[in-house]
Amino acid sequence: MNEIGEVIKFGIGQPLRRFEDERLLTGRGRYQDDVVLPRQAWCVFVRSPHAHARIGGIDAAAARAAPGVLAVYTGEDYRNDGLAMPRAAMPRKRADGSPAFAPQRPAIVIDRVRYVGDTVAMVIAETLDQAKDAAELVDVDYEPLPAVTNVEEAAEPDAPRLWNDNPDNISHTYERGNRAATDAAFANAAHIVRRHYVVSRVHAQYMEPRGSLGTYDQAEDRYTLYADVNYPHRVRNMLAGMVFRVPESQVRVIVRDVGGGFGAKGWQYVDHRLVLWAAKKLGRPVKWRCERSETLLADEHGRDNTGTIELAFDADHKIIGLRLHMHASIGAYVGSDRQWLTPFGMIGTVVGVYEIQAAYVSIDAVLSNTSPTAPYRGAGRPEAIYLIERALDDAAKELGIDRLELRRRNIIPPERLPFRSPLGPVYDCGEFLKNMEMALVAADYAGFPARRAAARARGKLRGIGVANAIEAAAGQVPEYAEIRFQPSGSALLLMGTKTHGQGHETAFKQILHERLQLDPNDVVFIDGDTDRVAFGMGSNGSRSMVVGGGALTFAAEKVIEKGKRLAAHLMEAAIADVEFADAKFTITGTDRSITLKEVVRASFQPARLPPGMEPGLIEHATYAPPGATYPNGCHVCEVEVDPETGEVELCGYTVVDDVGTVINPLTLHGQVHGGVAQGVGQVLMEQVAYDPESGQLMSASFMDYAMPRADVLCPIATRSNPVPTRLNPLGAKGAGEAGCVGSLPSVMLAIINALEPLGVKELDMPATPLRVWQAMRAAKGAPA
Repeated sequence: MNEIGEVIKFGIGQPLRRFEDERLLTGRGRYQDDVVLPRQAWCVFVRSPHAHARIGGIDAAAARAAPGVLAVYTGEDYRNDGLAMPRAAMPRKRADGSPAFAPQRPAIVIDRVRYVGDTVAMVIAETLDQAKDAAELVDVDYEPLPAVTNVEEAAEPDAPRLWNDNPDNISHTYERGNRAATDAAFANAAHIVRRHYVVSRVHAQYMEPRGSLGTYDQAEDRYTLYADVNYPHRVRNMLAGMVFRVPESQVRVIVRDVGGGFGAKGWQYVDHRLVLWAAKKLGRPVKWRCERSETLLADEHGRDNTGTIELAFDADHKIIGLRLHMHASIGAYVGSDRQWLTPFGMIGTVVGVYEIQAAYVSIDAVLSNTSPTAPYRGAGRPEAIYLIERALDDAAKELGIDRLELRRRNIIPPERLPFRSPLGPVYDCGEFLKNMEMALVAADYAGFPARRAAARARGKLRGIGVANAIEAAAGQVPEYAEIRFQPSGSALLLMGTKTHGQGHETAFKQILHERLQLDPNDVVFIDGDTDRVAFGMGSNGSRSMVVGGGALTFAAEKVIEKGKRLAAHLMEAAIADVEFADAKFTITGTDRSITLKEVVRASFQPARLPPGMEPGLIEHATYAPPGATYPNGCHVCEVEVDPETGEVELCGYTVVDDVGTVINPLTLHGQVHGGVAQGVGQVLMEQVAYDPESGQLMSASFMDYAMPRADVLCPIATRSNPVPTRLNPLGAKGAGEAGCVGSLPSVMLAIINALEPLGVKELDMPATPLRVWQAMRAAKGAPA
């Protein structure tokens, strides 16, 4: 009960405030920069100011002689110590069938830098200020080379080449679908609509910039890395097997509170191995803290691709074929499979929620003089839905049909589920048309003409956009959960996933309470430590509740089964006659029972155990689902545009989502709101911008990289239409990225709808006031 006597329910489906919030909001969080160790030294990385240049030499004598400096290391030092570099392992090929060109990312560059921010030296000193001062004394002889940063320009045959041993800047070409069947569908089409769209490059811009702190214990010959990553165990495995070539038991990774991740903090950054390497060489901990102004130089970026999409229609405006060719930027290096995950792995949902029978996709992975790209919230799914939903709106205009009617004619009906997409995904369940109809009612779509007329009377242009979204989430990668009871009856909950702001502690305690009725205050939640948690694959792709929750469910079932055996022994009953409910084991048909806590205490007393039973109640489970899940929904966005300035104002936003079983409605709404905000930011203002001539990064700080604030957004109305999946024991589909998947297209479609009366037909993100104003001027035939 709470302080006024109300009974608090903790199970699945309850809108609980997050248990972790009190700690985080009162300054008791333990973020990466809060980790301070005795004798800790500081490091600063010297980064290339050039997008492309040969290194003639590095003179570090003055830096080494500077006050407080402990060492200055270069790429030669790293190579001489025989340390390796991770590489991509996914089998990919170039268009001619030859193996993919996948240049490894050096920890420290030796001979040639390939983007602004490339690491050329590492300076370590007693204090951070001393390291910064000394870093400025490192003299690097650069010979600038031609650079290319635009993904389409980099794909041209005559573009400046990043790598001499590759015939062009194409790493590989990824294909998906049936090309012959798709070509046949287009050959028989009554109408073909073809469009080209740009998805801009962005950065996650999390609350706390990245950091790493490495230690080495000579007595144990053991490395410990403190970092803010999504996948602690995978980072450990990479460092042990691919870099230091030692058993995993000699590497420990500890991740505490993470100030936002969104995919960009995933794993495989060079600073992780460098601080560990330096710590061993110096015999003391080495810490690196990324400055906010350094973030876009040091981090992987997201998105950055262009797509030419074609839709083939029959005479009844049914889509019979889809073709897509994309240029996807992967940056200057392929440090791991992360550079090949998006949009390559997630482009299968480009067919959306529509009954398309034939589709073919080809994607050129393009190298350029830019930071490598990697998963960012949605990781390919927002890009895919952006393409299909924009194409549908443009097709409706070209075909002279209402855009909603075009969608209704093509949406997959419930009776066709499960539906195998021509690109591979199998949508197992959902109510796609119902999502859209619910969203239209909730957004008062029928009242839009009146609101548009009222806006016109005020001198504003009003538009509305509708986008149906679906994404692939939580694939067949295993996850781990452990329930470790203490003799008192309290418990430790250890999860192989890693929270970085999503509220895992609350959600997993809710699942545990649903299964075992444990008081959340009797449970200590643990994640992010490879020594304490036996196994884990981390958090990404909206997988934590689906796969981690599934593992926890099975671990709880093991607790119940062992508890029944012990309870039956204690009550002198048959195991088959014992049932578990309300935290009690009861003999069926009687009032004889024993509580779970009593059973736990008895389990640690050997004299009370049945023959052959191990003492203690400690159970774990590893679970891998049989297939991916497909969260889906519909977004409706309404905007007003000022025709004098091009400024866009959000006036209304409605989401209907289907994430399967909802663990916590309150955190679900928060996840959707956050995802929408990131999509809005990308469409309206966010962009990692490079100078097209020099390759210089022009948006390295918040002075240049615009971010959405509270006054940019409007109230976001959320509704749920859950259709639980049968692919996991919880029926969950995943919620972490759904908001971002639908917001990109819905916002842009609303803006274009507002500009349509002026004759504006094309507009690419970001839709800044200047770009919107230029589009309006161009439509009027006036100079922009």
